[in-house]
Amino acid sequence: MSHLMNTYGRQPIAFSHGDGVWLFDEAGNKYLDALAGIAVSTLGHNHPALVEAISHQAATLIHTSNLYRIPLQERLADRLADCSGMDEVFFANTGCEANEAAIKLARLYGHRKGVEKPAVVVMEQSFHGRTLATLSATGNRKVQVGFEPLVSGFVRVPFNDLDALEKVAANCPSVVAVLFEPIQGEGGIHIADAGYMRAVRAVCDRRDWLMMLDEVQCGVARTGKWFGFQHSDILPDVMTLAKGLGSGVPIGACLAAGRAAGTFQPGNHGSTFGGNPLACAAALATLDAIDGDGLMPRAESVGERIRAGFAAALDGIAGIRAIRGKGLMIGIELDRACGPLVERARDAGVLINVTAERVIRLLPPLIFTDADADELIGRLAPLIREFLGD
Repeated sequence: MSHLMNTYGRQPIAFSHGDGVWLFDEAGNKYLDALAGIAVSTLGHNHPALVEAISHQAATLIHTSNLYRIPLQERLADRLADCSGMDEVFFANTGCEANEAAIKLARLYGHRKGVEKPAVVVMEQSFHGRTLATLSATGNRKVQVGFEPLVSGFVRVPFNDLDALEKVAANCPSVVAVLFEPIQGEGGIHIADAGYMRAVRAVCDRRDWLMMLDEVQCGVARTGKWFGFQHSDILPDVMTLAKGLGSGVPIGACLAAGRAAGTFQPGNHGSTFGGNPLACAAALATLDAIDGDGLMPRAESVGERIRAGFAAALDGIAGIRAIRGKGLMIGIELDRACGPLVERARDAGVLINVTAERVIRLLPPLIFTDADADELIGRLAPLIREFLGD
């Protein structure tokens, strides 16, 4: 009997080690990792530069707390500001912690403007985390059931719908911010139009709202640029990161710029572990490898190869609704629930995920090559065809 809380529907497999884009189970079976720990293992497995950085830092200094200066944290903040254009960074441990920081920042910003009950506009189909505030902001009723009363102060609108946002702007004077994902990951790989991103930026500027982007899944070079918003030629006021930032070592970040910068002051927010030396060393090694190994252009080109390959392999199959994505964030939407494909793919030596019930979600490590892309298509496409009864 396991003493673990029963919070996960775990698959009946455990991995002993990994190498590059491959994972190996306890029986020695080999799996192509097309999920990367849900967009976390940016550099794949056993990347030498990451291993060296973590090992060196673990042997030097792991943790001191934020009662003291942490030079590696300062370096990482400077690095993130440089590649994003943002002004300041708060470090947390996870994506939901980063989003909690963003929500708190928005409320504090609103109170300082004299808004008694500040509200944040959020989107349908969104996912921001499982803490009480972030699951309240999330646009998925399944994660909210049983945890009522939910946190108030959120106004929900359809994703990519500017008219709906304009109606809120005209009728809800308590709104102080908009929070959404440039690419909805858990929601099924839905991409915010570049025009929509720019229009939201304009609404926020006109209303003195904060434009807050959850880039926990799509950030850190996964889309072929450092951050998803950079495809739209805008700059948010707040951006959240986590997942791929530390390549498996937990770290999250909430970045602020413009009218949001300077909102937090000592005592407003904090974290015991956030941005400790070990996590920052892993994050800096990750960013160095992305730059040094040319992983951003690779994410773009290999992602295009995967989408085109599946489009060709599944051409004419009636059950295919859409193949979409940016970089190495890819969704294949079917016309039916397709959860069983996870097990079938695993039996064929490929690790995938299904989200929003009928979207096959692919989030390979950024070290994926053309050959890895072809291997993925060659193994998975026949399973999809068979599942759809072709």
